[in-house]
Amino acid sequence: MPKKQFIVEDWLNQPAPAPETTKRATSAHIPQTSVQEDIEIIIQRIEAAHTDITAGYSNWLDLGFALSEELGEAGRDYFHRISRFNPDYNHAETDKQFNNCLKSGGSGVTIKTFFQKAKDAGISISTGSKSAISAESAKSAPHRNAEIKSKSAESLTAEIADIAETAEMDQEIELPTFSQEVADSLPDFLKKIVSISNSEADSDILLLGTLTVLSACMPHIKGVYDRRTVYPNLFLFVTARASSGKGRLNLCRHLVEPIHDRLREINEAEVMEYKHKLAEYNAAGKKKVDMEKPEEPPMRMLFIPANSSATAVYQVLNDNDGEGLMFETEGDTLANTFGSDYGNYSDGFRKAFHHETISYIRRKDREYVNIKQPKLSTLLTGTPRQILNLISDAENGLFSRFAFYYLDTKLVWNNVFANSGNETLEDYFQTLGKEYQDFFNILKATTDITFYFTAEQEADFNATFDEWQQTYVETCGEEFVATVRRLGVIMYRIAMCLSALRIMEDGNFEDTLCCMDVDYRTAKTIADVLIQHDARVFHTLANTTAAPRTASAAQRQSAHMKFFEALPDEFDRKTYADIATQMGLNPKSMDRVIRKWCDDGKLENPAHGKYTKV
Repeated sequence: MPKKQFIVEDWLNQPAPAPETTKRATSAHIPQTSVQEDIEIIIQRIEAAHTDITAGYSNWLDLGFALSEELGEAGRDYFHRISRFNPDYNHAETDKQFNNCLKSGGSGVTIKTFFQKAKDAGISISTGSKSAISAESAKSAPHRNAEIKSKSAESLTAEIADIAETAEMDQEIELPTFSQEVADSLPDFLKKIVSISNSEADSDILLLGTLTVLSACMPHIKGVYDRRTVYPNLFLFVTARASSGKGRLNLCRHLVEPIHDRLREINEAEVMEYKHKLAEYNAAGKKKVDMEKPEEPPMRMLFIPANSSATAVYQVLNDNDGEGLMFETEGDTLANTFGSDYGNYSDGFRKAFHHETISYIRRKDREYVNIKQPKLSTLLTGTPRQILNLISDAENGLFSRFAFYYLDTKLVWNNVFANSGNETLEDYFQTLGKEYQDFFNILKATTDITFYFTAEQEADFNATFDEWQQTYVETCGEEFVATVRRLGVIMYRIAMCLSALRIMEDGNFEDTLCCMDVDYRTAKTIADVLIQHDARVFHTLANTTAAPRTASAAQRQSAHMKFFEALPDEFDRKTYADIATQMGLNPKSMDRVIRKWCDDGKLENPAHGKYTKV
């Protein structure tokens, strides 16, 4: 009889065995079992993802019990391997903890706990044959979309819960797309965008990316939502693993580059004129008393670099009447800026979503500045890990302000020579960008155009979001309420953008803009898909963020002093990062410690990245 294959998922569903009454053997040379092989596979996945599954002391303790109960002494190395991703990892402390677990002689915690905690942290635990979930994911996206739309609220709740429960698995349920349902109903300009897509998901992200960048360039378009003035501006984060196709969003940048380039041309001309007048003023000598000193011109631009200081970002917004677009293909760029001392403009970023006033002091002129009704649009792409770097947890206010699109990885090789011709995709999008620039210039010259829903659309909108709020609270918890409510604003803005693009077709620049039913349905379809993508990302964040283990102040001080003693008299960042890693310390935590020692005078910083002991 052939040996039955061990499948982790099947084992997790079996009742736990009674605790052992005898102490397990602790030889490090016990034969490797099929269970141990699965543990090795899963720990390799943990290491590849740099995921901490040990956050929280009781959680860490249970993992130590699980590994010691199943493998005895052979589990020690595994315990170190999963513990080292915790910011407070200490080799000696981890050894001591595992010794205590071995001495327990039977805790009742089984290896199932290890598999379950890995799964909860977003690690695939599938090591055998494909599960029923992977078979479910084989359904085509259009068929799945039709199924979801036909379900009752109760079955929709079950559907979302199923998506959330399996989001972390490699054989995960395929998330729905929307472009195939709305393609024929789009404004003509957007039809040109989706016509060059190579898949439904690619069409989705190109459409969302286009709406986001154009939302920053719709002057005088506004609406009233919850009795507040709302502008079209959107926040979008497209997330996927590396080389999944999210880089195609760079094409959307070309759609508004002509607008940015024109602003820079104007700025350069103004700067030249300013310098000329300033030279005349400085050369006037005593005649200056009869002259007015020229004012430095505003810094005109559309694209705002995410790695700017907080003051620079606010100044650019202020110089451009509160308007701007942040477009970054690496989410870590913004995350690193928020984590720095000079660039933490997270508060202003959150305010900009709701067009709330941003205030700051201009150091140069000691001037107090108010940016009233900022109109910032943001498009970010990055891996799921980069979302966590930017948004520390699912309850962070930034999370609910973004529309997330989770781009599934497809093991399909696209024909890279298909439709090869003289015109590249960059050329195609640049041509569309010039077309949109003409429309933008006309909008810029008009007066305000107020967008609104019909009474029937308003009633359907309120009923839809009331149902979604109830449904998603049941499946994702009350922390998801903010996401549902802000998605209402996002859907309203998407409908506003669609309606504004209709003006390109009919040339109707009247002071009111009624949403056509076809555009309302398109916006609703997009929102219906986005909320499911939001739920997956929310679930992933919720499972990967937990209260960290904290060491006592005395322990931290002792570890820091040993770290300081290990440093050479002169060193650079790579040197101290390597030493920190060898000592089981988090290099990023040591960045802060090094800065503090520089401030305290224990270290000197003679050049960027160079340090000397005092």
